[in-house]
Amino acid sequence: MAHIIAHDVYPVVLGSRILGKGALKGGMPLYKYVANRFLTWVQNLMINQKLSEYHSGYRAFSREVLNKVNYQANSDDFVFDNQMLAQIFFAGFEIAEITCPTKYFEEASSINLRRSIKYGLGVLKTSFGYSMQKLGLISLAMYKTN
Repeated sequence: MAHIIAHDVYPVVLGSRILGKGALKGGMPLYKYVANRFLTWVQNLMINQKLSEYHSGYRAFSREVLNKVNYQANSDDFVFDNQMLAQIFFAGFEIAEITCPTKYFEEASSINLRRSIKYGLGVLKTSFGYSMQKLGLISLAMYKTN
């Protein structure tokens, strides 16, 4: 990931549990897998991108990206990561994906079903807000660049 950024290939790199088909083999619960695939499909449509997944926490950013996007305007909850990706795309940056391993066990995931639902609704809100901002119908502080 660092090599891709350091050599100016891409300014952002995401680890994808989907690319290597390891999500279910690595123990991802079926409901999380289905929700991941659905949310990713909706986001790709609304944000006009083609990522394999938006929900991995395995990611790296260049200094330029961190200096430009207004991540201080984001949530302090799980949806923060998703808001970052929307801001990155809005600012015109491209994102690379690489496969990464998936290992699920009791202590590996700190998000329960209730918080997962809250996260999913936040993802949909983020995607809708991105679309409305792109169309010039609203102006959200999170899309103001530094």
